[in-house]
Amino acid sequence: MNSHVAVGVDGSAEGRAAARWAAQEAVLRRVALRLVHAVDWPLDPLVPGLGPQDVDRWADRALADTAQELHRRHPHLEITTRCPRGRPAAALAAEAADASLLVLGSRGLGGLAGFLIGSVALSTVVATDAPVVLVRVADDPDVVGTRTAAEVVVGVDIREAGDRMLAFAFEEAQRRGCPLRAVHGWKMPPAYAYVPFFDPDNERDIGRSVAHMVDDMVLPWRHKFPDVETTTGVFMGSAGERLVQGSRGAGLLVVGRHRRRSPLGVHLGPVAHAALHHAAAPVAVVAHD
Repeated sequence: MNSHVAVGVDGSAEGRAAARWAAQEAVLRRVALRLVHAVDWPLDPLVPGLGPQDVDRWADRALADTAQELHRRHPHLEITTRCPRGRPAAALAAEAADASLLVLGSRGLGGLAGFLIGSVALSTVVATDAPVVLVRVADDPDVVGTRTAAEVVVGVDIREAGDRMLAFAFEEAQRRGCPLRAVHGWKMPPAYAYVPFFDPDNERDIGRSVAHMVDDMVLPWRHKFPDVETTTGVFMGSAGERLVQGSRGAGLLVVGRHRRRSPLGVHLGPVAHAALHHAAAPVAVVAHD
């Protein structure tokens, strides 16, 4: 049974952009779309003089207006709405449990490319095992067109299996009919800082070895998705910086994060952190062991 795409809706410009992007994704996947607004009274919305009934009516109106707009754009798309009560991050994570994808809006950093990740979005990303896509207003289909033909960029780590992340990236590239580029950034082992006479050939040899490992990592997925035009890029330097650079002009950037069950707060690796805050494309975060 095909699952659905869920999207957080809050009446903001970011929420509307996320809803439009999610609707487009649901059409590509040929699944239903679920609009979700979490009611967290008395904190939502922060407007003096509003009672619980006013908040409920406002939430219902936000969902109804969004659904009506998306029905006009995608008349054959099945759209449902949900208005759970509770803290938004927990409610959205719960809604994502039976979804194939959760989409959230995120505020752009003014004139700069990138995201301003709010506490709700960040907490939701680390609270769910479902893939989560962060979308800015600048990624709204009304602003940039469909962009489904733009390449999918995925960050790979040769120290991790990465199967879940690569499967997601290749499936996205296949359904969009676009190229895929797998990117890996590497650094020299720390021990080389203590070598008095460093041979540059060592760096070239390590670079070639890393490139072979990335190719071997991607090879099974090339065979599984032969119609996806696939390239790899291996660079010496920060993986996060390379992914941010690679996101320019991309239709989607895919990064991974480790599942962590620690009660000590939010945990994101440095690569996912850099991508979420500075990427110039929608970012999909895929949890893996």
